[in-house]
Amino acid sequence: MTVKALREKWITFCKTFAGAYEDYPFRDENWTMMRAANKKTFAAIYERGGLLCINVKCEPMQADFWREVYPAVIPGYHMNKVHWNTILLDGSIEDAAVEEMIAHSYGLVQPKRPENRKKAGKTVDITGKGCYNNKS
Repeated sequence: MTVKALREKWITFCKTFAGAYEDYPFRDENWTMMRAANKKTFAAIYERGGLLCINVKCEPMQADFWREVYPAVIPGYHMNKVHWNTILLDGSIEDAAVEEMIAHSYGLVQPKRPENRKKAGKTVDITGKGCYNNKS
């Protein structure tokens, strides 16, 4: 498969996530940023050295795991090496693993849910001294 065809394949896959869209922030069509609805990047797709590469966000332990399992997964190119990996699409990694890494990245950039401290009119006690009724 050509680099161009691979790029389209992975852009199309990234667009299957809710609110995902393409962005070209560097005025360089070689870099395609895939962003979630909250404008956070979950994948950067680009060509380097004749290979298509995808940068994905990772939890640090997961990033290390994937680097150990797949020689074609390296610390993120032009990214924070602790929180980002680069997937070199050299044919050595099965599509399901690439899909899993992209899905993991997408999940990490989703907005955090605020702690629901108010439930049914009561404030949840975080001190251990008991709850009190909010409706005075």
